[in-house]
Amino acid sequence: MPNQTKGKFSLSNTMWLGLSALAIVIDQWTKHLASTHLNYADPVAVLPSLNWTLLHNYGAAFSFLSDAGGWQRYLFMGLAGAVSLIFAFWLIRMPKTLKVLPAAIALILGGALGNLIDRVSLGYVVDFIHVYYQNHHFPAFNIADSAITVGTILLLIDTFFLEKKRKQGKVDE
Repeated sequence: MPNQTKGKFSLSNTMWLGLSALAIVIDQWTKHLASTHLNYADPVAVLPSLNWTLLHNYGAAFSFLSDAGGWQRYLFMGLAGAVSLIFAFWLIRMPKTLKVLPAAIALILGGALGNLIDRVSLGYVVDFIHVYYQNHHFPAFNIADSAITVGTILLLIDTFFLEKKRKQGKVDE
């Protein structure tokens, strides 16, 4: 029997927007703490291979296009806004039996909006988590970036493993 909730709005699906909101709140709170308690570009050791280092990212992931002259801010704001709207509508229309896919979309949405808030209000994204090993440094990132990464991993798991099982009728996930 086909899923009767597919493609219909369900209030139970709006709970996933709560996960997005939680990601935004934690992201903005930690960025505020980093901005008010850290000196710019001055690393504070937390654990071996982990520092808190306040940095401002004017570009996209890994500072892509950070030296492009300013136009990239509006491009990234527009992209984040459009993707966020699409993901929000997708999320609330998703079959309510799904768990992994809406969690993935909610985390990506929360991360995108967390960084969008920075771009709109500050003109850059606040990064502060700095992971390294010996002389190899991973670009600094933040909680929003982490939510996007975890959401993307869950999306890939859903796409490559769970979608096929759903189509065969073997899983409700």
